[in-house]
Amino acid sequence: MENATNVLQQINSFVWGPPLLILLVGTGIYLTLRLGLIQVFKLPLALRYLFSKDPDDKDGQGDVSSFAALCTALAATIGTGNIVGVATAIKVGGPGALFWMWLAGFFGMATKYAECLLSVKYRVVDENGEMSGGPMYYIERGLGNKWLAKAFAFFGIGVALFGIGTFAQINSITEAVNLTFNVPILATAIIITVLVALITLGGIKSISKAAEIIVPFMTVFYVASSIMILGLNIEALPSTIILVVKSAFTPTAATGGFLGASVMLAIRSGVARGVFSNESGLGSAPIATAAAKTNSCVKQGLISMTGTFFDTIIVCTMTGLILIMTGQWQGNYAGASMTNMAFKQGLGGWGSYIVTIGLIFFAFTTILGWNYYGERCTEYLFGVKGIKPYRYIFILLVSVGAFLKLDLIWILADIVNGLMALPNLIALIGLRHVVNNETKIYFQQLKEKSKAKLSKTISSVNEI
Repeated sequence: MENATNVLQQINSFVWGPPLLILLVGTGIYLTLRLGLIQVFKLPLALRYLFSKDPDDKDGQGDVSSFAALCTALAATIGTGNIVGVATAIKVGGPGALFWMWLAGFFGMATKYAECLLSVKYRVVDENGEMSGGPMYYIERGLGNKWLAKAFAFFGIGVALFGIGTFAQINSITEAVNLTFNVPILATAIIITVLVALITLGGIKSISKAAEIIVPFMTVFYVASSIMILGLNIEALPSTIILVVKSAFTPTAATGGFLGASVMLAIRSGVARGVFSNESGLGSAPIATAAAKTNSCVKQGLISMTGTFFDTIIVCTMTGLILIMTGQWQGNYAGASMTNMAFKQGLGGWGSYIVTIGLIFFAFTTILGWNYYGERCTEYLFGVKGIKPYRYIFILLVSVGAFLKLDLIWILADIVNGLMALPNLIALIGLRHVVNNETKIYFQQLKEKSKAKLSKTISSVNEI
């Protein structure tokens, strides 16, 4: 078993080595430049689209609202990575890792925009009358490469069933509840399994309804608690931000329980954890995006782009600043325990409860989101007849996940996750002209509509 673990660890290091990270970030940089810094100049418009209702979208194709589709994607994205992943990145790479996490998130917004645009453009209606989309469809219908599309779907099912979607999340929930509230692992596992079954058997509409309630609540709850800690330590905020920026470009010396880190280690830790957290480029979010009720692939791409903004630029930033501000990154704790101690230091005993509750909600919604991703990948490979068996297998794996050792499973999940990203990135590069053309046409039409509206207003005023 130890030999197998070592071999898989070497494969994992290769898959998630510099080539894939460079490809992920490089794709984001290219799309950012090609689309004219869309994540900067069009973010206000994207946020306006997100928080306002467009009457035209009622007649659009799709199963759920644009907001519900985004919440479903965020359900899978905002997860343990925002608590555990950020702590891991800073523990390994030092405060500078947070800066590189910001950079990965910034360029990742352009990547998320492009992949979600393509998802809506190339989506199809399945035999059940529901929308199906994602990288497997734009790889097949856009690139014309069916075997690459099947490879993505295969790896997607692997991640959903044996990695991020089940074992890691249920383990995080049961252990956190046991440690903080002293609830037996078996009891928590049964409750979570029943809740997952009740929600996931209802399909995308049931999942999106749960996500619409849980995701905004858990995000506001966690961010509000974080802002409280930052507010109580406001005098330390400027020096914390300076340390983050300085450490991004200079080695961080060993202090306390921190072993020290080079600039290269800070970059690798920040970028890798940032990508794991916001999933930009991995091809997961476009699967949920395809279900959105909309008439415009560009508009939905803009709305989906805000997911990376919320996940990395807001939630991960809150966690990172608190870890650095409280000095816990220099202590002997790691992962969830490190974040737990930082919040406890900032808010007293209540801090532990906040992290635990956040971890429960984050992990639970990740289970729901990845259930849907795996379901769509299953349907692509086996048709709608494969959906029900997949759901039952998924629920079964959730029920046993709390009692498994995760060392080997985490490595396998990382490998399949990385392999899932490759077909998607190839598609984004191959379909870059489609993304650019759709974007140009949309904003040209928007400009013409604005001119026509202004002209009509002026005419009305002149008549008066």
